[in-house]
Amino acid sequence: MRLQDIFEAALGLPSPWEVAGLEFSAEGKRLDITIDFPRGSTFPCPDCCADGAKAYDTQEEVWRHLDFFQYATYLHARVPRVDCPKGCGIKKITVPWARPGTSFTLLFEALIMALVREMPVAAVAELIGEHDTRLWRIVHHYVDEARSNLDFSQVSRIGVDETSSRKGHNYISLFFDMDQKRLLFGTEGKDQETVKAFSEDLIAHRGDHKSITQVCCDMSPAFIAGVEEHLPEANITFDRFHIMKLMGDAVDQVRRWESQSTDLLKKTRYLWLKNPCNMTIRQSQMMEALSHHNLKTAKAYQIRLTLQELFTQPTRQAGEAFLKRWYFWATHCRLQPVIEAAKAIKRHWQGILNWFDSQLTIGFLEGINSLIQAAKARARGYRTNRNIITMAYLIAGKLDFGLPT
Repeated sequence: MRLQDIFEAALGLPSPWEVAGLEFSAEGKRLDITIDFPRGSTFPCPDCCADGAKAYDTQEEVWRHLDFFQYATYLHARVPRVDCPKGCGIKKITVPWARPGTSFTLLFEALIMALVREMPVAAVAELIGEHDTRLWRIVHHYVDEARSNLDFSQVSRIGVDETSSRKGHNYISLFFDMDQKRLLFGTEGKDQETVKAFSEDLIAHRGDHKSITQVCCDMSPAFIAGVEEHLPEANITFDRFHIMKLMGDAVDQVRRWESQSTDLLKKTRYLWLKNPCNMTIRQSQMMEALSHHNLKTAKAYQIRLTLQELFTQPTRQAGEAFLKRWYFWATHCRLQPVIEAAKAIKRHWQGILNWFDSQLTIGFLEGINSLIQAAKARARGYRTNRNIITMAYLIAGKLDFGLPT
């Protein structure tokens, strides 16, 4: 078998393409493969796919391919424009080993997409000897193309949460399909306009904003207003994690205020944020010792623990009765941070009770957010919000890129 035949088989070249030449440079650490077609060859028309289109003229192009051992490999070919026999005019064909407008082969791009799932793009660029901007173009292309083919017509229950995109008050909002556990849409900001942007993207992917019946989110006024305006048929369920965080913050405010008058609370900040079942032996012993003192922080802590029992109630009616009793206790405890937290819960009463109907929580979104933040930390930040949103799609979008293997 000729050496050219081996490379033709390895590259999977269809007729009439063939390997016309090989040039290897050990000093330059490079292998160049020239691909050509015999004189008189015909091609399918790029527009109508009619066979028999003859080459009108050609243009030399170069693509980076998978490395040959430790040597960078490049494909060279004369890419023809053809004259369609059906009257489509002069059209440039698409070569089978690369997509139009790129200087990388399909297999090389498949390698890039596999690597960027596990490594920062800058690290991949350094590894393969390319500029990271060129690699980001590849990633953006495949993510955008994969998203363009998505169908959101069956989406009815969503969750929304924000995550920081860089230092300072810079955020992106992420919208998830709560049934499929996949990222549907990401956009800059965390205001009311993010819900509008999601609604428009939903329609663009054959969805309907009126088909969204449940939304799970935190108690952000911006998200609430956005859902009420742009997802009018949706019932809001406030996430239980954020409800408990509200009470946890209230307990911490009481601790900070009380610690000014007693040394008992020094170095106990994280103690009051834990549930008894999650405490270490030492923390349990410390909590037992503190229980013998009449601490206001302990009272606030007990109110927080009791609120957790709301989510163990068997029905919505039982939950509402429980919440009324708890609210009376919390608002008569004479601890201002707890009173303010209880009043905030009162303002979001129905959304909290909606949990008994929807059983929705965005706890898994917090896990995905941690993965996104870990990727951002490995990359030491991203230059643009578009980059971090694209990375979020890679992590949680469950996209099918249709790449060759």
